[in-house]
Amino acid sequence: MSSGHGGPSSINITERKVMAKLAEQLSPECHFSTKEVERLLHHYRFLLPHQERMDRTTFRDVLNRDFKMTEDILMDRIFRAFDKDNDSHISMEEWILGLSVFLRGEQDEKIKLAFTVYDLNGDNYISKEEVPPAETLPCEIVHGRRS
Repeated sequence: MSSGHGGPSSINITERKVMAKLAEQLSPECHFSTKEVERLLHHYRFLLPHQERMDRTTFRDVLNRDFKMTEDILMDRIFRAFDKDNDSHISMEEWILGLSVFLRGEQDEKIKLAFTVYDLNGDNYISKEEVPPAETLPCEIVHGRRS
């Protein structure tokens, strides 16, 4: 991350302090250490050098580039699960808490995330119509493999 592309050295001292404080607040609520949260917050700022919050397009780009996801419907559903306040953007806090479950969540947290991803209308039931065709599901789900 170079300073000319929104890397850590382009973050001013005030923003660094805000991120450090946020990292201290979020670390006990997630599966990341304070230092890991700080790094993820810096990466968030790197991804968004000219935006305050992550929009759907940027989020989908991250899923595609970093997690090799290509299914648009699945990426949109994961975005919706991360976007807890339903404002069509992912805040720094939503980013950290979402990644915490996505990457390091306990089994029950991952099940809840998966349920949220597939319960499109929020009625606490997953109908046949809400489940995408098997060919669009990650192979771990279809074949029962664990990561």
